[in-house]
Amino acid sequence: MPVSSSLPPIINLGIVAHVDAGKTTLTEQMLYLSGVIRAPGSVDSGTAQTDWMEIERRRGISVRSCATTLEWNGVQLNLIDTPGHVDFAGEVQRSLSVLDAAVLVISAAEGIQAQTEALWKALTSLKIPTLLCVNKIDRFGVSLDPLLQAIREQMSPNILPLQQVTGEGSREAAVQAMDWENSPLAEEAIGFTTETHEEIGQRFLQDLPVAPQMLQQAVKEQVAKAQLYPLVYTAAAQTTGVEQLLDNICLLLPTAKREADGPLSGVVYKVEHDKAMGKVAHVRLFSGKIQNRDPVPLRGQSEDQAGKVTQIRRVMGNRYLDMGSLMAGDIGALYGIPELKTGDVLGQAPLRREYAMAAPLLKVQVFAQQQEQLTELVSAVRELSEEDPLLDMDWEREERELSVSITGVIQLEVLSALLEQRFGMKASFSAPSVIYKETPAKAGTGQEHYTWPKPCWACIDLAMEPLPRGAGLVFESKVQDRQILYRYQNHIRTALPDALRQGLYGWEVTDLKVVLVGGSHHLIHTHPLDFFTATPMAVMNTLENTGTILLEPVTKVRMVAPEEYAGRLIGDVIAMRGTFDSPVMKGGKVTMEAMLPVATSMEYPVQFGILTGGKGVLSSQFAGYQPCALELGATAKRRGIDPRDRAKWILHARSAL
Repeated sequence: MPVSSSLPPIINLGIVAHVDAGKTTLTEQMLYLSGVIRAPGSVDSGTAQTDWMEIERRRGISVRSCATTLEWNGVQLNLIDTPGHVDFAGEVQRSLSVLDAAVLVISAAEGIQAQTEALWKALTSLKIPTLLCVNKIDRFGVSLDPLLQAIREQMSPNILPLQQVTGEGSREAAVQAMDWENSPLAEEAIGFTTETHEEIGQRFLQDLPVAPQMLQQAVKEQVAKAQLYPLVYTAAAQTTGVEQLLDNICLLLPTAKREADGPLSGVVYKVEHDKAMGKVAHVRLFSGKIQNRDPVPLRGQSEDQAGKVTQIRRVMGNRYLDMGSLMAGDIGALYGIPELKTGDVLGQAPLRREYAMAAPLLKVQVFAQQQEQLTELVSAVRELSEEDPLLDMDWEREERELSVSITGVIQLEVLSALLEQRFGMKASFSAPSVIYKETPAKAGTGQEHYTWPKPCWACIDLAMEPLPRGAGLVFESKVQDRQILYRYQNHIRTALPDALRQGLYGWEVTDLKVVLVGGSHHLIHTHPLDFFTATPMAVMNTLENTGTILLEPVTKVRMVAPEEYAGRLIGDVIAMRGTFDSPVMKGGKVTMEAMLPVATSMEYPVQFGILTGGKGVLSSQFAGYQPCALELGATAKRRGIDPRDRAKWILHARSAL
């Protein structure tokens, strides 16, 4: 498909970092230097353009991703500022799928932190071209050479510094741009490109000079393939190095493909609700274009089924500018299509990879302060769950119980504030409980022959086997269309995730392969909904034959403390049923890495702070699920009708209860 050369270059750029690395301050300086704002805002004073929510200004942290736009050196930069706190990693996860490139901000003072590592893993897994920005070089006591060495050891050896720094660790810190023609940094760049750029390789062997433009282009090609990572230094609060950061973004990071004449292809990466305009869908368009009043079909929809856009706007923090049209390569906010949800694909599915950064590990019940407000509370939480699908709202109408999943306790404060500010209602929450999961204990088979009471006919034979941790659900069919029509097989595939939401112990069943090995439909008696009814019964029958193992969430924890606490830390880890690597003693401090069950370690960060008198540093990140003895874990109360109660389930499925 030809690229529309008349369209200006765009980079959809994510700004990502561990909390307090200075990411939002850096974004404000970029907006100020490009002339978008008259003065840089401040996180501490609550004037940052990309942290405009009341809860963000009060807490001084980002809790939602926010887009804004600037222009530099003829390139349009769509900046997506993302939260740094691990509790809001879901916002980062949803933004990653729409990026052309990213700037990963690392604090020169704190170094590589837990969320830095998690972000780096996500960026490299998705092969997103990334520029590293070491910020706060003016902070007293920082030492950049050891940090650069740590980055190369822990993240990638293919790091190319683009500047020299003088006065590090003081207010006089300054950066000097790389001389691309004759400098040690240029020689380092040549070394990275000799094997991938034939002409540079030949000139290197012949000891001939390399033209700066040729070297820059070679580096840019390596960066675009996520094989080389440029690094710059800044002191954002002093504006030091920010102009050079912008220069290098435009020089070395790849721009979006702008196939405006191609077929429509886009993705909804964020949903919000506007009191006056209704649902707002934030869209990255990979191909094609959308204009006001255009029908926008979702994947699999025809144009006559599609909703029509009533307005298209450009997001500028908490301000909006009318666009009239959205062209390939750009991002914008669409209005007028209330059924759009986060993750929806517009038109054809773009070529992109998914990466799961966030996993809700805790569940809480939500209570209305006044019982008569419960219906309104359910509606409000449903709206918030549309904006953040990881909340995974669960409303049990019969028990009148409302619950949500969360990644951390700070999220509860945000939920409480949003409910009060947007909906005018106060809510309270139960103590968080850990979300366990289940997986089949062994391979096995099961079936359901749903042929009575007539008219109905859906016979399903399943085989099930456990898969490695993190594999999720895999479905396969070995049945031909003449035995079970493919459309009915698709009903089974569609019904499986819901059928597996509650296993033998009441938790979601995961890391398994389900194979449709037999069954039948009936030309006369089969109703289109019969296979939706039969699938949960077949699943539960199969699970009873395989049995299930309880899985518990674990976190990887790194603790740094004065060395006299080494023995106590080891004792604490053992008491929490954790495992640990050998502690490392260096410079009067002990560094220890451990794997801890979430159930036993939720309160440990507070205890650790008290133990070390605030002198220790503890960081953690989710590390997956591991088997857990049933007596050490927990079972969950069954919600709704149990498909094992066959007669009652069939009446429920037929809406006859």
